[in-house]
Amino acid sequence: MYSNTHYLLALTHMPLVGPVKVRRWLEFFSTLENLFSASTTELRRAGLHRDEISLIKNPDWPAVEKDLAWIEESPYHFIVTQEDPYYPLLLREISGAPLVLYVSGNPEVLSLPQIAIVGSRNPSTAGMEIAYQFAECLAVSGFVMTSGLALGIDAACHRGALAVRQKTIAVLGSGLRHIYPDKHFSLAKEIQEQGALVSEFFPDTKAVAKHFPRRNRIISGLSLGVVVVEAAMHSGSLITARFASEQGREVFALPGSIHNPMARGCHHLIREGAKLVETATHIVEELRAFLDMFPGSLGGVGLKTSKKNLESPAFLDYIGYEPTALDTLVFRSGLTASKVSSILLGLELEGYVRAVAGGYERIN
Repeated sequence: MYSNTHYLLALTHMPLVGPVKVRRWLEFFSTLENLFSASTTELRRAGLHRDEISLIKNPDWPAVEKDLAWIEESPYHFIVTQEDPYYPLLLREISGAPLVLYVSGNPEVLSLPQIAIVGSRNPSTAGMEIAYQFAECLAVSGFVMTSGLALGIDAACHRGALAVRQKTIAVLGSGLRHIYPDKHFSLAKEIQEQGALVSEFFPDTKAVAKHFPRRNRIISGLSLGVVVVEAAMHSGSLITARFASEQGREVFALPGSIHNPMARGCHHLIREGAKLVETATHIVEELRAFLDMFPGSLGGVGLKTSKKNLESPAFLDYIGYEPTALDTLVFRSGLTASKVSSILLGLELEGYVRAVAGGYERIN
C-alpha cells in the first residue's frame, strides 16, 4: 500500500507532468489513490493521453524508493509535500507550486515570514555591503532571509543573516547532493544548521541553466517581498522580480548611480512600479503588518539594530543633528576611517543617519 508521498514522488518523476496538470487530474479523481488505481478508460475520460496513461500505469517506483532513502541519510533531510504541515502557505498559493520540496535543515523555517534579497553575481563592493547590512537588519527584525546561494548578492544576504545568528533559506537550482556553486559548500552547511536548503529537484540533480528560473519562482513564492540590489538588465534577478509581481508579492529596488550598469535593472524595476528603498526601515514598515499572520514569528516587532553596526553603543553620540564630517567622527571615536565608514553605512541603512553635504547628520 503506497502513501500519498509515494504517489506525489512518482508524479514528480514523470516527464512532462507538472503541478498544474496534476491538480487538473485531481479535480476529476479527488484523491491520488483514485488517480493511480483508475482504469485506462477512466483515465482517458479524464483527458489523459496515451503516454500519460502509460506513466500512471507504470510509475518509477525504484526512483521513488531512492528519494525516500535520501531521507535516511541524515537527520537534516526531509521531503515536504503539499499535504505536509511544513509546506509554506505562501508558496502553496502560487500557480505551479511544487508538489514536493526536498529540504536539508529545519523544515519549520519554511513557514516563517520571509524576505528575499537577490542581485548580481558580480556586484560592486558597496552592493555587497548593502545586501549584507540589509540582511542583518531585516533578520533581527523578525524575517527569515531567503535567496539562491549564488555568488555575489545572494551570498551576502545569507551571510548577513548568519552573522546575527538568525535564520536563512537557500533555494537551489540543483539537487541537494550537488551544492552549486562548489565554493559555497561551507556556506551551505552553515545555512543547513541555521535554517534550510530547499530544492524541488531530485537530490542527484546537477545544476543546469534551465533550472534557475524555476528556482527563482520558488524564492519569490516563499517570500512576502523581494529586494533587488544591483541587477543588470535581462538578469535572473529581474526574472525573480517578475515572478514576485505576478504572485502578488512586494518588489523593492535600491537605486544606484546612473553610470553603474549593475543599477540599470533596479532603475528599470522602479520605473515599472517597484518600490524605491533607501533603508531597511522602509521595508520593515511596508511588511511589518504581515508578521502577525505567521504563528511563531516575531509579530509586530520594530526594526532592530544589529550589534555589529553598533559595536560602539555611543557612536550615535558622536554624530550631531547638523552635518558632521567623517574626519571629525574618526577623531571623536578613535576608530579607523574604514571602521567608521562601515558603521555609518549600517546606521544609514537602518535609518539612524543620512549622508548630506559636509558629512553625516543624525535623524533620530
